[in-house]
Amino acid sequence: MLRHPTAIIAPEADLAGDVAVGPYAIIGPGVCVGPGSTVAAHAVLQGPARIGARCRIFPFASIGTDPQDLKFKGEETRLDIGPDNIFREFVTINRGTAGGGGATTIGEDNFFMAYAHVAHDCHVGSHTIFANAATLAGHVDVEDHATVGAFSGVHQFCRVGRHAFIGGYTVVTQDALPFVKTVGNRAEAFGINTVGLERKGFSPEAIQALKKAYRLLFQSKLQNADALSRIEAELSEFEECRYLASFIRSSTRGVVR
Repeated sequence: MLRHPTAIIAPEADLAGDVAVGPYAIIGPGVCVGPGSTVAAHAVLQGPARIGARCRIFPFASIGTDPQDLKFKGEETRLDIGPDNIFREFVTINRGTAGGGGATTIGEDNFFMAYAHVAHDCHVGSHTIFANAATLAGHVDVEDHATVGAFSGVHQFCRVGRHAFIGGYTVVTQDALPFVKTVGNRAEAFGINTVGLERKGFSPEAIQALKKAYRLLFQSKLQNADALSRIEAELSEFEECRYLASFIRSSTRGVVR
């Protein structure tokens, strides 16, 4: 049966014709679910929320619920989710707040393992992995292809760069650098994520350039501004190095070192 008779679906919800809804699921007004998606037993979807095609929402997930922010007074905010995302059991995704721009956004092809949490006004890119109980506080930006390890927490207003790898049980209170392994109870940078980048098809030349950039930043005696200038002068042919330097220059909280 495509939609179980015990499911509660608001008349104002907009579900594509082939969306499957399991027993005791609840889908509220203002929720739009794209074609090919599934909503499993006991999942809760609240709106305004747009969920893209072919998303899989597992039992007891809560998607589009009110932000956990004491300043929230019921104003209309939203959640926008792209296609091909997986939300495993007990995942929680909150809508935005008026003060934070009004929207939480998630790109495409992301994997949220059980108990992962994305708070209000976060912006998650595409092709990311959130391991079990990985947690984002409000206003966090996670860029494409990043991995956030199990039981890790990212402080509000921090950024996680492209292809960053955050190890399990890590506490991130500053921006986590792209391409870098960030690990620890008070996070530290532990070098370029060589194995991960190799698996993702980065060229040996690009990886070696990133390693040189990392040495200039963290293992030389150069001041940060001088190291960035060296990277931009000597490694500018590599887009990855230009992006790394730009990520650091644009940081407002500082970066994990």
